[in-house]
Amino acid sequence: MIMANRGALVAALLVVSCFTIEALPVSQPPLHLPIPTEAPAHPPSYHHHHHPPAAAPAHPPHHHHHHHHPPPPSSSPVPAHPPPHKPYTPAPPPKPATPPPKPYTPAPKPATPPPKPATPPPKPYTPAPKPATPPPKPATPPPKPYTPAPKPATPPPKPYNPAPKPKPSTPPAKPPVHPPYVLPPRKMVAVQGVVYCKPCKYSGVNTLLNATKVEGASVRLVCKNTKYHLYEDGTTDKNGYFVIKPKFLTTYGVHKCSVALLKSPLPNCYIPSALHGGDKGGILRPEMPKSPVDKLAPLYYSVGPFAFEPKKCY
Repeated sequence: MIMANRGALVAALLVVSCFTIEALPVSQPPLHLPIPTEAPAHPPSYHHHHHPPAAAPAHPPHHHHHHHHPPPPSSSPVPAHPPPHKPYTPAPPPKPATPPPKPYTPAPKPATPPPKPATPPPKPYTPAPKPATPPPKPATPPPKPYTPAPKPATPPPKPYNPAPKPKPSTPPAKPPVHPPYVLPPRKMVAVQGVVYCKPCKYSGVNTLLNATKVEGASVRLVCKNTKYHLYEDGTTDKNGYFVIKPKFLTTYGVHKCSVALLKSPLPNCYIPSALHGGDKGGILRPEMPKSPVDKLAPLYYSVGPFAFEPKKCY
């Protein structure tokens, strides 16, 4: 409250001092005062600043400096503190000889562009465009719970009905049982056979058709059961029959012996034929005796029959 009263008092003193300065003596020449305008909204400041003058009028206005002039003599004493709210009534200005100057209207200042910023304003942040995302894949359906495949319905097992076996009318015949072959005791061996001569028309044919027996033909027994070959010759009789009784051959070594044709007495039939291996050697076949024989007698083996054939037929 005190500060407010002080402010009001200071303002009143300033107003009174201004009015006192405006009171001029009558002896001064008339002044061309500008048309009074409204008082500024802000109260006068204690500091007197010299503002730059506007356009110069025809008569330079009187600059009222705040100099304290001695008040004019008056008979009535001036109160120390004038009333704070004394209305201001300025003296009517004398009519000027020239028309009053037009009020100064300052030229419009050119629109000054806004100061350029030292640095260009940062560009607004524009986020980089996101790459086009592919359409979302459809959500995979949840895996179906494992349900084992239904087993095929198995038909009920059929009752086992074995086929009735046919009853054999007679018992099956057993295969014949041969008695085990028992080698006879070691005995001496005798080899026998017959020699023929084939006719011309059957030369080269393994047959004895129309063949004739040869007397005096020679045959040879050859055995290879030792380191050295053993052999013995035989001769046919008038019936073409021959028998060889070697003294070195027994039943245990007969399997390595053979008999072949050696020589024919006939000039037109002397080529050994391949009948029963007569040309290269025929194997020996054992002959079982039909009646009991002497234990000292040799065991007979047979070969052939063999045959000679003519060389050329005319």
